[in-house]
Amino acid sequence: MDLPILYSFRRCPYAMRARLALAVSGTPVELREVKLSAKPAEMLVASPKGTVPVLVLPDGMVIDESLDVMRWALALNDPEHWLKRTDEALIARNDGPFKHDLDRYKYPERHGSDALFHRASGLVFLGELDTRLATNGQLCDAVPGLTDMAIMPFVRQFAAVDPAWFDEQALPHLKHWLTAHLGSPLFALVMPKFAPWKPGNPPVLFPA
Repeated sequence: MDLPILYSFRRCPYAMRARLALAVSGTPVELREVKLSAKPAEMLVASPKGTVPVLVLPDGMVIDESLDVMRWALALNDPEHWLKRTDEALIARNDGPFKHDLDRYKYPERHGSDALFHRASGLVFLGELDTRLATNGQLCDAVPGLTDMAIMPFVRQFAAVDPAWFDEQALPHLKHWLTAHLGSPLFALVMPKFAPWKPGNPPVLFPA
């Protein structure tokens, strides 16, 4: 049986959340790890914008937005009811203003930005998440949903820029939430290391 092909980059938060949804849904794909400095021609033919994730279905349909990959996988099988716990507005704030601050905090040389300004701006959003998590422990309910898994990889990336500084922040609920997700079997399942894919390589099945 032909499987969907997922072009992915292990550390990319967009690709990470796509893999989380594919894994929880139990949807098998052929995973092709991408080296961002040498993107395979096959991926660029499928999606000329050249960003991951890119999911190529057996019928040739291409899904190249991470949230669309999540929704596609969960529409096939949503055993933990992630779709019921979706806050589109909160995800949009994560993907818009918070991602803007994250990029300019992490890569100030690339953007010509004031890293400390954008760190402080991003911290405001994290504070709002912390307040929200104080109620139920997850962003939309007492158990994780699509919102948690769509946002968590970006919080992970923000925390990793300066872990010592992050540890000093008064975000107890957010830190507990992040630590729990990073230590979960699901997260371990989506984070194995693979060599970059080349034509002719044996297929890598995901989830393993």
